[in-house]
Amino acid sequence: MSRSVRLLESVLLVVVLAACQSKAKQEEPAMDMQQAGQRSEAILDGTMAAIHPSVNWARGTPTESACSTGLNRPTGTTTVVRSRNILTVVSEQRRGELVEQVRRYWEQQGFRDFDVDHDKRMPQIRATTADELVVTLEVGSIGNVFITAGFGCAEDSDMTYPPGTPGQPRGSKKEELTPREHSDFWSSGDPRRK
Repeated sequence: MSRSVRLLESVLLVVVLAACQSKAKQEEPAMDMQQAGQRSEAILDGTMAAIHPSVNWARGTPTESACSTGLNRPTGTTTVVRSRNILTVVSEQRRGELVEQVRRYWEQQGFRDFDVDHDKRMPQIRATTADELVVTLEVGSIGNVFITAGFGCAEDSDMTYPPGTPGQPRGSKKEELTPREHSDFWSSGDPRRK
């Protein structure tokens, strides 16, 4: 179930990114796929480092989706999305704190257009960077937390991936989605905790 939820949310992010970029007239892309991937990784690395106490995490499966015109003609551009899956169990009582830490960090980085859902069980946050990447933090139905960063319609180019990227050389065949690590802080109040 968590895989289908994760896939649906990834697809929705791709749709949002494509929609954001569709309003941009036929301008030259601001970056190519490699640059978009590297920028996304840097944003995610910084975000994970800003969470205190630290959490365990794994890279998510990267997503690339070709952009097209309204007539489904290729544009020579691709939407690039990278992600992190938090493997530390974040209890319902601590999810708001996690969202707030991430929001503060993104605000300090100059991100804008914040959209925050403070739902206690499944909070989420979305923002946009100055260079037009879309970043999100979402909590899934089973309490799994993932953070994504992506750029809509980057110029097609070759791509490289960091070591450990699922589905890529030197990476696992499957991404880790289910939180399994416990933290005295983040997991406090979680009924599953032993």
